[in-house]
Amino acid sequence: MKLASGQIVEVLRAAGESSRLRILALLAREELAVLELCRVLDQSQPRVSRHLKLLAEAGLVERFPDGAWVFYRLAGSGRPRAMIDQVLQHLDPQDAVLARDQGRLDVVQGERAAAAQSYFAEHATHWDEIRSLYVSDAAVEDVILRVSGERRIRRLVDLGSGTGRMLTLLGPRAAQALGLDLSQQMLNIARRNTSEAGLANVELRHGDILDTRLPDQTADLVVVHQVLHYLGDPSAAVREAARLVAPDGRLIIVDFAPHAHEFLREQHQHRRLGFSDEEMARWLTEAGLPHRALADLPPDKPDGLTVKIWAAARLPLEQRIAA
Repeated sequence: MKLASGQIVEVLRAAGESSRLRILALLAREELAVLELCRVLDQSQPRVSRHLKLLAEAGLVERFPDGAWVFYRLAGSGRPRAMIDQVLQHLDPQDAVLARDQGRLDVVQGERAAAAQSYFAEHATHWDEIRSLYVSDAAVEDVILRVSGERRIRRLVDLGSGTGRMLTLLGPRAAQALGLDLSQQMLNIARRNTSEAGLANVELRHGDILDTRLPDQTADLVVVHQVLHYLGDPSAAVREAARLVAPDGRLIIVDFAPHAHEFLREQHQHRRLGFSDEEMARWLTEAGLPHRALADLPPDKPDGLTVKIWAAARLPLEQRIAA
């Protein structure tokens, strides 16, 4: 799709200002909240909000409220995004201003990660108890078992394995199972739990689910269970999980529906307050996996959270060729 000359001028005018170009470079790394951008840019909220408004009007960024916070990310597709990608490719990463911005963003990300790690370390021993305050584990696990099917799983990958509950649930049907987590405390508990379950086929690794370093399309089943809401870039985790799914394999994602419980950010290190079907559908489509919203599980208590379960599958090679 070509752009009219007026649209091109609008795109160039929006990007052709130093602060707005800096914002685009930052959002190329991950979606960010307004106050985080203010901190990195060392500018006031009204000024940053004005820049973001102009970028959004030009179709270069997307704005999405999440509880009391507002996040921004680069537009997902379209000619304006393609133009900006080309501009960003020509930026010199050694530029003093851009390098300073990236350094400040590293600090923000590091503080966020440290807070999360501290939280996980503090609560690791009673993590399942905390989770049970918000969701019905039995109902969720019943759906996961049903969706995963009855066939033997050659290779299971659990991203963000936590205490190892998904491994103990699905591991008995897997010839091989691998769990990745960044928290050593969680991994220690998962090792104990999988050992007590008599699972000798489980490997647990300290690893980043955004960069697993696992080979493409080698897992029959990939599970991302109650992980995305902690991440600064959940779409990247979906892409990485999808990359691992083998032909005729499946991806199961479990997380919360959108909600307004801000205390989960303040007290429990949640980054995002749930995900909509539309958002998840876009991420899975962009990752090349046919998908569907599978189940909405309401809370057991009035102040609880609705759990969403999404399933996606990679078509076998012969079906992709026929299509």
